[in-house]
Amino acid sequence: MTKKLVTIKVNGKTIEKAVEPRTLLVHFLREELNLTGAHIGCETSHCGACTVDIDGRSVKACTHLAVQCDGSEVLTVEGLAQGGALHPVQEAFYQEHGLQCGFCTPGMLMRTYRFLQENPSPTEDEIRAGISGNLCRCTGYQNIVKAVQSAARKLQQQQQQAA
Repeated sequence: MTKKLVTIKVNGKTIEKAVEPRTLLVHFLREELNLTGAHIGCETSHCGACTVDIDGRSVKACTHLAVQCDGSEVLTVEGLAQGGALHPVQEAFYQEHGLQCGFCTPGMLMRTYRFLQENPSPTEDEIRAGISGNLCRCTGYQNIVKAVQSAARKLQQQQQQAA
């Protein structure tokens, strides 16, 4: 099969690589770039463990081809922390115990990151709807919802301090 050259900005770094047209983004990230945060769960886009951010949208990397990302910006969970400091979303999940086994956590973090950019001050019902495409089999979601609420407050405080 003929490979296609793609140029993708991943976590702020421009990557140029030849990929087979059928390569899923999750496999490209994990196997070609050694970014193993996006987990391979259901491979049908139902669980959300592979969620990444592409051009300002939450995308499930298990059903998205790497060649579809040519010219795009991709943010993975590895790109959230900056300068050794956790992103407020990561910090909130840690502080509020919004994880248990951790398998869903990278996808949940990425969905929360994008969701809070779409809705910076969500209600509990909006949070539950906003993360409904990401499944967690361990936590019962209570602490995840608390973590999203906490992250929203942290991000709002950051914006106020920057203003």
